Amino acid sequence: MSQFELDPTATSTPPEEIARALADPGFGRYFTDHMASATYTPDAGWHRLVIEQTKPFEMHPSAGVLHYGQEIFEGLKAYRRADDSVWLFRPRKNAVRFAASAERLSMAPLPPDLFVDAVTSLVDLDRAWVPAPAKEQSLYIRPFEIASETFLGVRESHEYKFTVIASPVGPYYPDPVWLWATPTFTRAASGGTGAAKCGGNYAASLIAAGEAKQHACDQVLWLDGAEHRWVEECGTMNILFITRDGELITPDLRGTILDGVTRDSLLKLAPHHGLRPVERQIGIHEVATRIASGEICEVLACGTAAVVVPVLGIRRPGATLDAHDITLPVADATPGPKTMAMRGHLLDIQYGRADDPFGWTVRV
Repeated sequence: MSQFELDPTATSTPPEEIARALADPGFGRYFTDHMASATYTPDAGWHRLVIEQTKPFEMHPSAGVLHYGQEIFEGLKAYRRADDSVWLFRPRKNAVRFAASAERLSMAPLPPDLFVDAVTSLVDLDRAWVPAPAKEQSLYIRPFEIASETFLGVRESHEYKFTVIASPVGPYYPDPVWLWATPTFTRAASGGTGAAKCGGNYAASLIAAGEAKQHACDQVLWLDGAEHRWVEECGTMNILFITRDGELITPDLRGTILDGVTRDSLLKLAPHHGLRPVERQIGIHEVATRIASGEICEVLACGTAAVVVPVLGIRRPGATLDAHDITLPVADATPGPKTMAMRGHLLDIQYGRADDPFGWTVRV
């Protein structure tokens, strides 16, 4: 039994309009009829649990989120299977990470059970919006929490609003990508918010994404903030390297890297594809040297929105200011076989086309 009160809209989107949206959803263009919401105050805890019509927020101009940036979010998906059932993928891992992000931002943590309840109840009510499995379409779910108290003064808010919205989507990156190893910007520093999924991290990344485009790349490759030497992650994804001798290497978390759900899933799938998962520091010099020698034969990026994206190559600045960019194509600059095999395996589990020995999928 859900803890959320259902208050369904009297004006649901007509089926023909939903069908038109699902025919070409794009990413984040359309939104389902309902949203889940809850409010936190110190005296009442989490209360006003309701699933209601999706509608605009109303808040005072002094709301804490607008001035001091207390905001966190998550991203997960619901999948329609061939038998028309609808399933979530690892919602509890998202729920635990959401609570950890709240702790880091001095916000009220939402209990994981309440998170999963909100997501499940919303998807159940709006299941008509979950696309058919063709073309890798799914329902993207965005839970978020903001500081909603009316006040000015640098302190944590005493009131928070939790909301879940959902949007039918297609692939976020339909094509393989090139990465730009930025020499200018860093994503996170030791002791900072790199391990939290908060809006400020993404706001600060936008200028670097623009720099990447100026160098004919699709996304940025972040290096560490202290030495500008160690690979961390991509602009919107974690990164992994496949070696000729069968290692799947990804940077260890160490507090500056997001603990990605897809990243964790690929590390667990690796042995099924003859790969040994390795989490360790890996420097950009090592990456460049081993790509050039062929020892790194595949590079991939991953995330909930992106799933698994082949990386065709990396560009980095030359040694001097007037030098040309250094281009590092991976192997023959085509998607690698191990990357595509793991990508297919993960999607098959999500869409119910393969067994799920890990217990990752949850029926709605």
